[in-house]
Amino acid sequence: MRLLIVGAGGVGTAAVRIAARRAFFEHCVVADYSLERAQAAVAATDDPRFIAARLDASSAAEVAELCRSLTITHVLNAVDPRFVMPIFDGAFDAGAHYLDMAMSLSRPHPTRPYELTGVKLGDEQFAASDAWAGAGRLALCGMGVEPGLSDVFARYAADHLFAEVHDVGVRDGSDLVVEGYDFAPSFSIWTTIEECLNPPVVYEKNRGWYVTRPFSEPEIFDFPAGIGPVECVNVEHEEVLLIPRWVDARRVTFKYGLGNEFIEVLKTIHKLGLDATAKVRVGGVEVSPRDVVAACLPDPATLGDRMHGKTCAGTYVTGLGRDGRPRATYLYHVVDNAWTMREYGSQAVVWQTAINPVVALELLADGTWSGRGVLGPEALPAKPFLDLLTAYGSPWGIQEK
Repeated sequence: MRLLIVGAGGVGTAAVRIAARRAFFEHCVVADYSLERAQAAVAATDDPRFIAARLDASSAAEVAELCRSLTITHVLNAVDPRFVMPIFDGAFDAGAHYLDMAMSLSRPHPTRPYELTGVKLGDEQFAASDAWAGAGRLALCGMGVEPGLSDVFARYAADHLFAEVHDVGVRDGSDLVVEGYDFAPSFSIWTTIEECLNPPVVYEKNRGWYVTRPFSEPEIFDFPAGIGPVECVNVEHEEVLLIPRWVDARRVTFKYGLGNEFIEVLKTIHKLGLDATAKVRVGGVEVSPRDVVAACLPDPATLGDRMHGKTCAGTYVTGLGRDGRPRATYLYHVVDNAWTMREYGSQAVVWQTAINPVVALELLADGTWSGRGVLGPEALPAKPFLDLLTAYGSPWGIQEK
């Protein structure tokens, strides 16, 4: 396996540090728009299998050319989702397999955004599934933590814990705090704005996919490992679009524990138009308001030394257990920031995202996982993934509710 990791930010750098401890690949190119950032990610490993390269991720042609020139077999997309399609297309053109952690962007319905779905997350990629399958190649999409591990949990529950699945609810919460900042998101603010301010999608078996309003249906969810009760709200996320394709469920939702202060900040950003991606003229230059917001906030990858607490990603499944009796089970993965900083030098949120595609790549390398076309994580057997995740030193858990 010859890898290309596109993006040397927090997640990409964490993926490099995790992969450097494994032997499943022959060679890995770490590429970024900033060559210096790619070089820094490589230098931290002291591993001759890694080299750095400069790449414009917005150019499918550049992605394809880099893949061809270095005989890349697998591309891991570790940049924000606005670059999904050029990287996805470039990998296909070069004859490589592809993985990402977030799918192609949605576009709300132009006139009735809170009543009708528009272009949904992943629609552009799924439209190309037949072409990928016909070429004998795999695009494994949404293979981060959420989406990703959360989808694996849904597959595991359906295969091993439940005779009948009713509700699948992905629930994410933490008790993380960042010292010294009034507002410092632990993940890409560009992506956070995108998923939190778009109309959330809900799936119901007798209705299909439908939209609701941002931050709707608040509920208190009690998270394990001492995190405790956190208010969670509906947020647009890929699991709702992925899980129903391969898991027979009555209802699928995604809710995120944002907290009231975070929600109010996002609402203010929206009111001021600072969530817009279209460029506006300021003096003699054109800038995207959302890019300005991102530039004014600290880089999440640099916050680990100031961050304290744990983050939890998981999937809450209800239905009938194997014994035919009602069952409600939360499958989860908790990561402590102190541990990830000590062991890998990466903060907990980006590390928890990065470990999952590396595990998936190892399963693809040894043939345990395989497939053709555009697939989500729940299309593949869950147990080998969870076993290998534990072998990486990052176990998961089950909590009966």
